[in-house]
Amino acid sequence: MVLKYAILSFLSWRPLTGYELKKMFSESIFIYWSGNNNQIYTTLMQLHHEELVTVEVQHQEKSPSRKIYTITDKGLAQLKEWLSSTPELPQLRSAFLIQLAWADLLSPQELDSVLGRYEHEVEMQVLMCREQKRRNRINPSRSERETYIWHEISEHWIDSFAQELAWVKKVRSNLSAGKFTGSNNPSPQE
Repeated sequence: MVLKYAILSFLSWRPLTGYELKKMFSESIFIYWSGNNNQIYTTLMQLHHEELVTVEVQHQEKSPSRKIYTITDKGLAQLKEWLSSTPELPQLRSAFLIQLAWADLLSPQELDSVLGRYEHEVEMQVLMCREQKRRNRINPSRSERETYIWHEISEHWIDSFAQELAWVKKVRSNLSAGKFTGSNNPSPQE
């Protein structure tokens, strides 16, 4: 469902092809879509069927024809309705935290290795988010308010990953030093 509104949101900025949409998803810090191209194209066909977008086929001499999608007034109205609806809380799900919860079954070296790999991945994510923000390829900038909102959302993502990085470094350091502070239960060594 969110994919539908993410596509309509991009199209509220300007007409786009499916390829351009997929590229924007991949270059965005916070408008993340892990699905494949087929889901984007399927959603575009659904939006066209619902008359939320129009499609213009642009023929090219030496390349395949391009389909350019444009949001309709009906699509813009539905997008605005969604934008003003009650926001959902973030889905705080982490496969890593489930993995970590049972990691006492690992040796100290194995656990440190897992934490080290996770730390590296989060560190790379921080760097990637900062680089994407620096490049600033996707930002409609139709108003000062919109520019500010996009800036703050980017900062939020960077801060979230930076906080996760600081947390995993702390956990890794405390485990390496044998410091199990903050636990309600005595450590197995007691």
